[in-house]
Amino acid sequence: MLADHIGYLEITGFHNPVSAFRADLTKQMTLLSGAKAVILDLRNNGGGSPEAVQLISSYFFDRNKPVHLNTLYFRNRDSSTDFYTLQNIEGPDLQSKPLLILTSDYTFSAAEEFTYNMQSLKRATIVGETTGGGAHPVNRHTISEAIVAIIPVGRAINPITKTNWEGVGIKPDVEVDEENALDKAVELLSGS
Repeated sequence: MLADHIGYLEITGFHNPVSAFRADLTKQMTLLSGAKAVILDLRNNGGGSPEAVQLISSYFFDRNKPVHLNTLYFRNRDSSTDFYTLQNIEGPDLQSKPLLILTSDYTFSAAEEFTYNMQSLKRATIVGETTGGGAHPVNRHTISEAIVAIIPVGRAINPITKTNWEGVGIKPDVEVDEENALDKAVELLSGS
């Protein structure tokens, strides 16, 4: 907890399987429940799984009303998977807490998905730098010890914008250098 009852949590990865970190996440979210506002720090988060994004997002919405977060379209099977907030999760309901998300140019992939979803749904204020711009699900193919080809196998489709952040990143609501993002977020919340 930061000064003035501002909750702070750094998330360095959206890990899969989610079962590996679900209990720890519940503990962290319970600690945040006593805060007047929450800052999630994704400045050093290079990504992870959409299932982890789904789980973490679920703490910040009404559990009685599933919210469509994102759709992943996969070219090889010509099918889509929709991701909605989860209703049956353990831990506190943080839907009424103001939420700020810190970003950098390193924030990538699933960390961007979380950020883009929350920004599109007007659930969070994004503070920091424009993110890296990796939206498409990929497969990795090892060519040699020194070369790995990363091939897109689909695309992310946001239900609100009908597009994604591939190649352009996510522009923050409040643009500031990553090293000053936390101070700026605290400043923004000082009146909350």
